[in-house]
Amino acid sequence: MYFLKRLVTWWNSQTLGTQIFTARKGVKVGEDDQGNIYYQTADGKRRWVIFNGETEATRVSPDWHGWLHFTWDQPPTKAPLTHKAWEKPHQENLTGSAAAYAPKGSIRKGSPVERRDYEAWQPE
Repeated sequence: MYFLKRLVTWWNSQTLGTQIFTARKGVKVGEDDQGNIYYQTADGKRRWVIFNGETEATRVSPDWHGWLHFTWDQPPTKAPLTHKAWEKPHQENLTGSAAAYAPKGSIRKGSPVERRDYEAWQPE
């Protein structure tokens, strides 16, 4: 069943065409902490990622994103970026999930906020 899903859908890891192209021309460059594998052609003109699981672009960390988009030549496996102490670890976009950010007073939080700083306008 997994093979059939990969054969006809692009959001489940890779398509058959991508798998064949990767096997023929891909050179593995590295892997990130989420299990995504990064490739490039032998001449270095094309770069791509094979996602571990669902294809979601926000799962690519900033380190690898810069390499994929030719911002820098060396991948993070060869020339790791220095991170500041105040930087948070990379997190995928959680919009639409239960873990998405909801500000204080949001109806998603379930508890209404009592407002005392203004009085709503009422027509006379």
